[in-house]
Formats: sequence, structure tokens, C-alpha cells
Amino acid sequence: MRSMNEMVPPLSLDLPIPTLHDGLLGRLRDMIIEGELPPGTRLRERELTEWLGVSRTPLREALKVLAAERLIELTPNRGARIASLGEAEIRHMFELMGALEALAGRLAAARASEADLLELRSMHLQMCAHYVRRDLPAYFRLNQAIHRRIVAAAGNPLLAQSYDQLAGRIRRPRFLASQWSPERWAHAIEEHEAIMLALTARDGALLSRLLEDHLAHKAEAILTHIAAAPIDAAV
Repeated sequence: MRSMNEMVPPLSLDLPIPTLHDGLLGRLRDMIIEGELPPGTRLRERELTEWLGVSRTPLREALKVLAAERLIELTPNRGARIASLGEAEIRHMFELMGALEALAGRLAAARASEADLLELRSMHLQMCAHYVRRDLPAYFRLNQAIHRRIVAAAGNPLLAQSYDQLAGRIRRPRFLASQWSPERWAHAIEEHEAIMLALTARDGALLSRLLEDHLAHKAEAILTHIAAAPIDAAV
């Protein structure tokens, strides 16, 4: 019998070539999410253009996108600053994201194609490989891609739009939950395996509950950390 790795095709590499804007935006977004640019950090255009080796025009375009994602705050005549999050906002965002992902799971279980399921399983296996190597940034990027792919498989463009509007803002605390707690990271892998099994079985009710619980557990880990270390509350 062939192994699961042999049965699941690798992800397609036929992807669009990223533009300067895409590359710059992705780099700045990763620097914020992964903590290289902490909350409250002031972003000065001259320093950033020199540091990143870009002109002001693509930098300003990238900053506008990050502001729309609410990862940074743009203030007239004062420039940009990395945004902070309070406990109440974190709780509210995870409650809403949990509800959106629960709905996406119920719809995806019924609407996902077999190709969708194969692609998601391939992504899951690659994500697990990153976990084994303890490569958190690579793990996290695939983790987020899996969640977005489930939302896409739900086949509801309005749901996808609502999800995307919130996903950028909540991405940093989702990353930090695994960074702060190795136990939470291990539990997240177990939860993702259960999510994949429910999706493969097309059990919409179970998948919906698992996705909502997954977000609730992540929120709990973040809020527990903040309560124990108030200095980190601005995430």
C-alpha cells in the first residue's frame, strides 16, 4: 500500500511571480506578526526605505494595506505606528473569527471538491513537517493558508470577504499563541488533525464545532499569557 505522502500530490508551484509591492508587503507583514516590529514601534519612512532598499512609493502603498488590515496605525503628520491590541478586542475578534470559521467548516464539508480535500491534506502534512522541525514561521504560514483554503472551499464569497477583513488583524495574536506556549502548539497540531479527519468524512457539524473550539482555545492561551505577563498585553 502506498504511504499517505505518496498518495497526496505536492502543492502546485505554478504561482504568479510576486511584484515588488507584494514582496515588500509580505516582508513587513511577517516582521509585525513575528514580533520583529513590536506593538507601539514608530515606522519612519526614511529609515525603512534605507533598511529595506525600496523607494517611498511602494513603501507607502504597503503601509496603506497594512493600515487597512489594522496591523499599523496611520496618523496625519505623525506617520505610522505598529498597532496594539487590548484584552477585550482580542476576545471579541476570536469570538467572531470562531463563528466565521464554524460556518465555513459546515459549508466546506458539503461543498468541497475531492481536489480541495487532497490539496488540504497535502498542506496539512507539510505543516506537520514544519512542526517537527520547530519552524514556527513556516508552520504558521501554512496554518493560515489551510484556514483560508477551508473558507474558500465553503463557496460563499461574502463569507470569504468577511473572513479576510478580520484575518489580517487577528494574525499576530494567532502566531504568538504558539510562540508563547509549546503546549498550545502541540495541542493545535492535534486539533488540526481532527479538523482534517472531520472534513474528509464531510461531517459538517463536527467540523464546525472543532474549528470554533480551535479558535476558542487559542484565545484562551493568549489571554492567559497576557494575564500572567501584563507587559505583553499590547499585542
